[in-house]
Amino acid sequence: MATNNKQQQGFVFTGWHMLAIMVLFFGTIITVNLIMAWNASHSWSGLVVQNTYVASQQFNGKVAEAKALAASGIEGDLVIEGGRVTYHVVDAKGEPLIADDIVATFKRPVDEREDFTLALTAKAPGLFVAERDIMPGQWIVDISTKRDGTKVFHQTVRTVVAGGVK
Repeated sequence: MATNNKQQQGFVFTGWHMLAIMVLFFGTIITVNLIMAWNASHSWSGLVVQNTYVASQQFNGKVAEAKALAASGIEGDLVIEGGRVTYHVVDAKGEPLIADDIVATFKRPVDEREDFTLALTAKAPGLFVAERDIMPGQWIVDISTKRDGTKVFHQTVRTVVAGGVK
């Protein structure tokens, strides 16, 4: 007569345990990827440059120039409304800035296909205007102000144009 002597075993690793480990492992990876993708699409996108090495070499010079221009006390105000781009710029004393060349370069944060440059014309002292329909969405606007061929002010504005083209 054969007796059935089953000894109680310890923990037995089954297919359900393996399934739980796989779900936790890949669930964690997928969750992290989804969080990173959401953050990437809802945060600052960075800037697109043609050559990152050259841009890195020019960085310190551009920072020094930006600090010098910021210390000048000149301030600009950009308004985009109804097919009109208006830029009002004043000096440190609040007086209208006299300039002969204002150029605004509109850039999309990530894609360069819709980028364009717009020359603004003086309508009054310190007030510069251009007519152009701007597509809705996010824009980075680089505004360069020159007097007698010398840059007196540079401003970069990140803005959102709402609605459709009017």
